Amino acid sequence: MPQVVLVRRGAYHDSVTLMRVSRALSELPGVQAAMVAMATDLNVSILREMGFDVPASDPGDLLIAVRAHDTDTAAGQAERLLTEVDRPRATPDEQPPLTTRSAATRGPADLVLVSTPGEYAFFEALDAIEAGLPVMIFSDGVTLAQERRLKELAEVRDVLVMGPDCGTAAIGGAGLGFANVLTPGPVGVVAASGTGAQQVTCLLDRAGVGVSHVLGVGGRDLSAEVGGLSARRALRMLDEDPATELIVFVSKPPAPEVARAVLGRPLRKPVVTVLLGPPAGASAWTAGDGSARAAEDGSSRASGLVPAGDLTRAAEQALRILGRPVPEWPSWLAPPGTRPAPKRIKGLYSGGTLGVEAALLAGHGDFVDYGDDAFTRGRAHPMIDPTLRVEALARAGERDVVLMDVVLGHGADPDPAASLAPAIAGTPATVVVALIGAEGDPQDPHRQVAAFREAGASVFTSNAQAARHARSLL
Repeated sequence: MPQVVLVRRGAYHDSVTLMRVSRALSELPGVQAAMVAMATDLNVSILREMGFDVPASDPGDLLIAVRAHDTDTAAGQAERLLTEVDRPRATPDEQPPLTTRSAATRGPADLVLVSTPGEYAFFEALDAIEAGLPVMIFSDGVTLAQERRLKELAEVRDVLVMGPDCGTAAIGGAGLGFANVLTPGPVGVVAASGTGAQQVTCLLDRAGVGVSHVLGVGGRDLSAEVGGLSARRALRMLDEDPATELIVFVSKPPAPEVARAVLGRPLRKPVVTVLLGPPAGASAWTAGDGSARAAEDGSSRASGLVPAGDLTRAAEQALRILGRPVPEWPSWLAPPGTRPAPKRIKGLYSGGTLGVEAALLAGHGDFVDYGDDAFTRGRAHPMIDPTLRVEALARAGERDVVLMDVVLGHGADPDPAASLAPAIAGTPATVVVALIGAEGDPQDPHRQVAAFREAGASVFTSNAQAARHARSLL
């Protein structure tokens, strides 16, 4: 079938827009394959794997690749769709502000959300902080030195920096980034992990407990280079917040000296800590002020640190401290099959912390975090774009247990099962799905569960339980 790859020099579009244009093209009659993407190394390699001959290009160029009976018509449709995206939606008098600084001076604002290519995010965040506004930096690609500088300036300005690479937050019930539909409640979350926060809050939601705020601090905040500057401020803010009775602190292992500085400061409210990875659990970090530490079983309401070994146990500890019952987390097992006994686990994750947790609890296996920067440069996050994981499912063998997360909520794929369930049904592997979602999420968790079960997968609402089940199948 005829094919063509067009290069548009310096024509930048965001990855979500390009994913939608690619889908629209692929659904046109007579089109066998289509992809519209920035010419990053990853996207070029994907196009070559799809059989396209890619001309010389730079990462700032736009590629339009189509394989169709009539390539001219298909390429013309791509141009038309991109032109519609570029069409101005406002008159000159209604032109929105073009910089963060001009937006801050135009009207009242409570918070700035920065979602630009990483090389520009630093300057927009700097504008926000200098205007005295807290900022959530959704973008990645900000250097460690820039992150440290932003957070030091934020201390001077008395504002919070969430991020960089902060994918999830909720301020007074308003979700930002990838956000589940959560009811207001007594639990505040400080998280150096977006999907870790989503797992804990979604389990609490299933138990009928709401959330006051979710403050993401970025995955590198607790490194030695950054020093936990945002984590310290976020903990203080929640400790002073009258709507918050208990705090959950979620992170991959921090630098030891940073952990002591951040978690050793006295707080009035109990803090459930889950630090995933060696050193295992949170028991290595104790309050440095000698204040009473809550009991391991969570029965004490005294202030102090309450360790939890994984995200599910963190939610359970929080429930015990609040005096709420701990429910059985729903799961649905696939019926026994006739396939050969699995020999290995393949983890196909969109959430980095969920993948780390699963790898630790599964004990061994080959785990890939498709949300890592290496996979998201120039393309949408795997919570939005399932392409890479669909391809990975197709490569799995009958002796594999595929363990994967599916994260629901605003900002995520509006119907992840539409793409992933057929891929699960078509793979010879045994598939275990950790479905992370709240009851009110727009994707309807019950419909998603039904689709994955029909495709032959086992489905768990607890990622930890999903990982343990995958291990038990070997």
